Amino acid sequence: MKKSLIALALVSAFTAPAFAEEAAPASDHTLTGNIGLFSSYRFRGIDQTFGKPALQGGFDYSHSSGVYLGNWNSNVSEYAGFPEGNLEMDVYGGYKHAFGDFGIDVGALYYYYPGSTNGFGKAVDNFEVYLGASWKFVTFKYSHALSNYFDIADTKNTGYFDLAASYDLGGGWGVNGHVGYTDVKNRDDLDYTDWKLGVTKDIGGYVFGLAYIDTDAAKSSYTWTKPTTGKQIYAGKATAVLSVSKSF
Repeated sequence: MKKSLIALALVSAFTAPAFAEEAAPASDHTLTGNIGLFSSYRFRGIDQTFGKPALQGGFDYSHSSGVYLGNWNSNVSEYAGFPEGNLEMDVYGGYKHAFGDFGIDVGALYYYYPGSTNGFGKAVDNFEVYLGASWKFVTFKYSHALSNYFDIADTKNTGYFDLAASYDLGGGWGVNGHVGYTDVKNRDDLDYTDWKLGVTKDIGGYVFGLAYIDTDAAKSSYTWTKPTTGKQIYAGKATAVLSVSKSF
């Protein structure tokens, strides 16, 4: 009897912790980060770095309710419309929800270029709200400027239409495509369409990408000039962008 009691005590001692170590419930909060190196930074098809590479990165917080917040940053060129500035800082927040294969996304995004000047004693900025819808691997998103579009006079209510698709081929391979249209309020000369076709490969958590990007933006409106040398580039010309990025 005594031996049985001792054996039972030993079994209880070793098995009790197993109940205490049951898997904890999944957290309602998720925080992720990302960083990437790109051969060029194209915003809505337009060159933002005067042909130079870009280092980009940020972080995202999301809640199980669908609420999210984030920050994203990239170097830019002062000759691309941001006099005396060399950094873009974006802050955004919104709400996402999925209904099976369908999803919605509504939010706001603020673009800020610290150190730049718009000629009126303040930094270049832009504030937009957006509404998006998705079905499986296809998304459509409309963005609407509530301020002058990147401080261009009398361009409040500028809109951007974005249709995109991203498909997982398996084995770490993926393809993506996009077509967008910028409708600048009161400035028909600044309206244009941009498009993109790309392929990605995930190797050990690092995503390598190659994308073809092009626009029909007017050369007269989207040609940047470097005052110190007089060098000019057409910011909407076709280009191939190489990239490597990682999320953590």
